Amino acid sequence: MVSSPEHLSPVVSFGELLIDFVPSTNGLHLSDVPTFHRVAGGAPANVACAISRLGGRARMISKVGQDAFGDFLHQTLANEGVDVTQTLLRTPDVRTGLAFVSLRADGERDFLFYRSPAADMMIRAEEVTEAMVADASIFHFGSVSLVSEPSRQATRSAVARAHKCGALISYDPNVRLNLWPDAIGARHLILDLMEHAHVVKLSEEEVVFLTGEENISLGVQTILAHGPRVVVVTLGSRGCRLFTAQRDVFVPGFAVQAIDATGAGDGFVGGLLYRIATASVTPQTVTSYFDDDTLSVATLQFANAVGALATTRRGAIPALPTLSEVQTLLDRPNTADEKGMP
Repeated sequence: MVSSPEHLSPVVSFGELLIDFVPSTNGLHLSDVPTFHRVAGGAPANVACAISRLGGRARMISKVGQDAFGDFLHQTLANEGVDVTQTLLRTPDVRTGLAFVSLRADGERDFLFYRSPAADMMIRAEEVTEAMVADASIFHFGSVSLVSEPSRQATRSAVARAHKCGALISYDPNVRLNLWPDAIGARHLILDLMEHAHVVKLSEEEVVFLTGEENISLGVQTILAHGPRVVVVTLGSRGCRLFTAQRDVFVPGFAVQAIDATGAGDGFVGGLLYRIATASVTPQTVTSYFDDDTLSVATLQFANAVGALATTRRGAIPALPTLSEVQTLLDRPNTADEKGMP
């Protein structure tokens, strides 16, 4: 079991927790994959495990079925050192969600979800108590739990409770349009939660989808106008860009041999939140922290390294690196292309 420093307040993740079935061979259409490997998944859970694997303190709020897959997920997170003692709820009425993942030759993914409904979709607002988030340094969530009720209202309630308790709010929409009834409704609901977040992580494609703006800088200005203090846009293997009201900074990625991109973005977020949690960044200090060139660039280099290493093994949680692995990559001469900001 991974140990967590008890003096740190936990990063609390809220949202989907499911089984990813990952193919044993890249480059095949989902219908042609002969065998799959079962791994724990769900973006907020991946973030929690990334933080714990690095040596931070993490807690997961979700709901799984009273079934064998739910047992597996509970045990997996517990083995990773993520606190699930009072916050991973179980239900006998709905089964644990499943996702089958097809990996292209370049390690990118296609998904087929079995969520009609899944247990995590059935978490209710009254089940997320103040005690679950009262000691959180950071509260992290995504948009998959906004797709339908009752998890939509549970998400809103959990964010409000965490905000009231003084937590820094982290939001990674992690847009999965094939889970939503329609794109217009998805865009509206995802943007509606931006005003409650201090730090938002997006991909380039998500910026375009949410704002309709092909120019990333202009699109992020629209996102910042909704209320976040910090927006980080990931650029895949190229690295990331940091935006605040005062800054637009490109931080290059790391050259690695990618096998499976599943969980790379979640690893990035885990690395980002680990760094700001250990630096005791608060809602009051988050802007000054990211406006400091030395602190922000070092933090994003660290997050880039975690995300890059997460692509070098199969699966999401199994691929997450330790702190020593990240440090080894940071100490290595970086062969990635650092010329110019995208």
